[in-house]
Amino acid sequence: MSRAEQPSRRTVLVAAVAAAVAGGGSAGPAVAVDTAADGADPEQAPARTVDNRAWTTYTDWRSGAAEGSRAVAGARPGIVIATPAGTTDYTDPHTGKSARWEYATWTSPVHRLTVPSTEAIASWNAHTPAGTWLQIELRGTYSDGAATPWYVLGRWAAGDQDIRRTSVDDQSDGRSSVWTDTFAIDDPATGLRLTSYQLRLTLYRKPGTELTPTVWRVGAMGSDVPDRFTVPASAPGRAHELTVPRYSQETHVGQYPEYDNGGEAWCSPTSSQMIVEYWGGRLTPEQLAWVDPAYADPQVCHAARFTFDYQYDGCGNWPFNAAYAATFEGLQGVVTRLGSLTDLATLIAAGIPVMTSQSFLEGELTGAGYGTAGHLMTVIGFTADGDVIANDPHSPSNEAVRRVYKRREWENVWLRTKRYDAGGKEVSGTGGVCYLYFPASPTARQRAALAAVGVR
Repeated sequence: MSRAEQPSRRTVLVAAVAAAVAGGGSAGPAVAVDTAADGADPEQAPARTVDNRAWTTYTDWRSGAAEGSRAVAGARPGIVIATPAGTTDYTDPHTGKSARWEYATWTSPVHRLTVPSTEAIASWNAHTPAGTWLQIELRGTYSDGAATPWYVLGRWAAGDQDIRRTSVDDQSDGRSSVWTDTFAIDDPATGLRLTSYQLRLTLYRKPGTELTPTVWRVGAMGSDVPDRFTVPASAPGRAHELTVPRYSQETHVGQYPEYDNGGEAWCSPTSSQMIVEYWGGRLTPEQLAWVDPAYADPQVCHAARFTFDYQYDGCGNWPFNAAYAATFEGLQGVVTRLGSLTDLATLIAAGIPVMTSQSFLEGELTGAGYGTAGHLMTVIGFTADGDVIANDPHSPSNEAVRRVYKRREWENVWLRTKRYDAGGKEVSGTGGVCYLYFPASPTARQRAALAAVGVR
């Protein structure tokens, strides 16, 4: 299971969304059971409480303000360094090493949120060859017209030879704060909300080279829903199961403890690796050469190392996992919120497995056999009775990873925003957070499913 969440890290809200996918087209790789998509009555759909905006097209990249960067066209448009805007020194807080870097920036247009939000979480997909890295920031406007400062939401590189990828602590203006990977209004009860934002990318490279990061996708999810201990039950649909590789984090206990204390806390990278490989992502022997050959499933060790956040001291940084997935050719990754199992079934029916974050006491989820303050697992389908089929990495072996959980229990522990811990203290729930990894060129059916849950 995951490293225990810091109580102040997130004020977790749930997104209430409901939609159905129109059929047609390929459902994606390795569909074991494909009886039909689950549907929902549009007239019964609650108001959407999540706003997703992403910049991905050549027109999108041309719409931003560039200083030293330029948009590139092609099958996968992006932003790169053209003529650097200047140089700067960066001292890595995790190694103490200082170096000079050339940089260029790209700033998005202002995005006005359709859902004035209490939280925002960014996602980005990029290629950062050795000698390059990037930073992503957010600046917003409050509902009273005041502006936030520029907040750093991540300093990231696919590798770890140049900088240590990191979140940045101690960012606040007294009205909002950044908790690892999440912008949050400090006191939502006041009615204060984030009503718009801009994102700024800063691309770095070693001076005097022609190297450049390439960013293909950048965006953020804003959300605002009321806290609740229970959520409405959704109606079961038809049986559907995807064939997704199974990996256990528990077989890696004690391995590479410098990365979040070894496999016991590797639920997020283990789940990420399952879905990456479902979509055909593979690591080469050269990439895995650093792993002890005595260890089984070395790709799980690799995922832990290359999702690790050196400030958070864990592998559970949500955007870092999505960015890791997008380092595999032809994949995109985003962090979002869903509002019901109907939403989740819409994606499963289109061949898109969903990595979900939940927290619960031992006994709240029948058959789990453990409790957790925060745990990631991969939902791969539904039984004929509507129960949830999940690849749960907190299992003693790869063979034991496939689990079936009771629908009502699982839906509530995933979607609630408030719960009680073992000591009876009121704490936050994970609120429907999930990672979606999907092709850079999705099928028509996959596009429809993603659009139905607010992602493009």
